[in-house]
Amino acid sequence: MPIIPRKLQPGSHLRVIAPSRSLAIISQDVRAAAERTLGEMGLTLSFGRHTEESDAFASSSSTSRLDDLHEAFDDAAVDGVLTAIGGFNSNQLLPGVDWALLRSKPKPLCGFSDITALQNAILARSGIVTYSGPHYSTFGIRRGLGATLRAFTECLFDDAPFRLTAAGSWTDDPWLPDGADARLEPNEGWWVIQEGAATGMAVGGNLGTFRLLNGTPYKPGLADTILLAEEDNSEQPYDIDRSLVAISQQPGFDGIRGLLIGRFQKGSGMSRELLQQMITTKPALAGRPVIANVDFGHTYPMVTLPIGGTLAMTADAGGPSQVTVIRH
Repeated sequence: MPIIPRKLQPGSHLRVIAPSRSLAIISQDVRAAAERTLGEMGLTLSFGRHTEESDAFASSSSTSRLDDLHEAFDDAAVDGVLTAIGGFNSNQLLPGVDWALLRSKPKPLCGFSDITALQNAILARSGIVTYSGPHYSTFGIRRGLGATLRAFTECLFDDAPFRLTAAGSWTDDPWLPDGADARLEPNEGWWVIQEGAATGMAVGGNLGTFRLLNGTPYKPGLADTILLAEEDNSEQPYDIDRSLVAISQQPGFDGIRGLLIGRFQKGSGMSRELLQQMITTKPALAGRPVIANVDFGHTYPMVTLPIGGTLAMTADAGGPSQVTVIRH
């Protein structure tokens, strides 16, 4: 059974680290808004020693990033860890991570996108639940912030089961200055792609990043799991399709009990019809419930989901579908 870290509370101390891209790319306005939001939640912040380093890839050396990760978990004054932002290279860190250190001092780590590689490796090698949810930089995005904060609090401040609910509207315009109008889109609700019910351990996150773990010792087992899958608009439908195929061809894929798909950004070109065709033509997914257009991924607001926690899902095209976060 995966280890659930101690929950946060007002007064908790969060360490911001940059396992992917550097904190240096985050504007001062966004930082100020994030720190104001987190301060209003009663949380205090510190920053890894190397988070401002930035190289030709807008990142830093593996050594610097590993030092910040290890120090965050080793520091008894730190209660939880927030990633600064996503990127492209957190999988570079995996051979150097001190898995025993993390396992001996479990703490909640929250982020998404490229952080998927680190999160699933932590589950596989240290047995710790992490959280697919806001980065530090996300707390500086005002669009849908109330719903994002409610979901974050439900998952990281409390241990009671909770149900996901669909946001009334959404946007993928994250970095607008305060006061600017985001292009809010009405939410048509969840898409039931295949009906059914399932309960299982959540794995995955960003689909293409999760695929990077194929064939490595850092991929968690898939027995009795619910796969989370989201992508940003750099991936088009054919990219998403081949990532899904590649994962479905991995040993143990028949252990996946259900598939929960995040909302796609408008620039991805994904539609309900394309996704329906993509899912229903894959024999490996036959008989499994699939719900899409859920509020996680690269749109706002976003829910927080536990990687290694337990989800229950019921996909019913003719009635209310449900997703419940049971163990987190």
